[in-house]
Amino acid sequence: MLHFSDNEFDRRRKALEKALEAAGLDGILLFSPESQYWLTGYDTFGFCFFQCLIVGGDEPVLLTRSADKLQAEITSNINDVRIWIDNDQANPAVDLKNLLKEKQLLGKRVGIETDTHGLTGFNYKRTIDQIGSEVDLVEASDLISKLRLIKSEEELTYVKRAATLADDAFDAAVTIAAPGVDEGTILAGMHNAIFSGGGDYPGNEFIIGSAENALLVRYATGTRKLSANDQLNLEWAGVYRHYHSCLMRTLLVGKSSQQHKDMFEAGVSALLACEEKLKPGNNMEQVFMAHCDTLDRLGMGEYKLNACGYSLGARYTPSWMEREMFRAGATTEIKPGMVFFLHMILLDGNNKVAMCTGRTSIVSEAGSTPLSRLPLELVTV
Repeated sequence: MLHFSDNEFDRRRKALEKALEAAGLDGILLFSPESQYWLTGYDTFGFCFFQCLIVGGDEPVLLTRSADKLQAEITSNINDVRIWIDNDQANPAVDLKNLLKEKQLLGKRVGIETDTHGLTGFNYKRTIDQIGSEVDLVEASDLISKLRLIKSEEELTYVKRAATLADDAFDAAVTIAAPGVDEGTILAGMHNAIFSGGGDYPGNEFIIGSAENALLVRYATGTRKLSANDQLNLEWAGVYRHYHSCLMRTLLVGKSSQQHKDMFEAGVSALLACEEKLKPGNNMEQVFMAHCDTLDRLGMGEYKLNACGYSLGARYTPSWMEREMFRAGATTEIKPGMVFFLHMILLDGNNKVAMCTGRTSIVSEAGSTPLSRLPLELVTV
């Protein structure tokens, strides 16, 4: 169940050790499932409970529940797994304190990941109550996050496979979509294409909506059947070994309006302008400004959003989005090996018209390369 070579894991461990030394940290408390997966291969949704990987001193030690003991043994290279015992009065933060004492990290400078769904506010408070005065805790949510930004060749292999699965899902949607077809049937076909191709669950639900629901950019429960003339908005990801490659398209059913055509052309122009800026040496804000400048110039500025994409990688529920986004003030420097999803979302709330186009690219020394085989064409079914 380990999906990377020993050399790859060794490279990551050394990169983390170097980053800890540069930050002046004696260790780090990893609560992010993405960090745990990246460093050790540990693969579980058990992060919905109290779970911490302690790195510092010697070998990493995982503190988790009994339900995840074998999960850790089978999916990861973690050799030391400790269990906190379930009961209504259990406080695993006490177990964490005891482990820090055992690893001689009390009184030391230790990083902690707080910007993660793997650490709830409730559990953070319990942790602070137990070790806040015993350890010099340092916010370090971005430490491994930044290391994960640049993908290795082994990772990029999975990203490219995810991209193929994303394309396959779109082909399935186009084949199925037609007047009278329920959105749920389209979703089923898209997921079938991905799972049949060996893919995984995505970090969040696929986004689907028709008619006025095409204006939604989040999944919401309740499907409908497509009308004779309709708009169908889709945002989805191919997923392989938890690595995501996202796409976004608005399909038209029946006749296409002139507004749809105009918005589509503007979106494509903005996407290409952003991809032109998506190259080493630029930062993420420069890409965002290409999005703004193009859409404003084409008279579509009032329909745009305040962000136009984000970094991608191996992600867990509830979101496939990485922390870095294309938006105003985004200072992250673009470097080779990074993977980004760019989406041009145009929403006219007054007239209930949506038109969205997006795709994933890998950055190299030469610039960026889109991963999708899909042409940038307005699709009508």
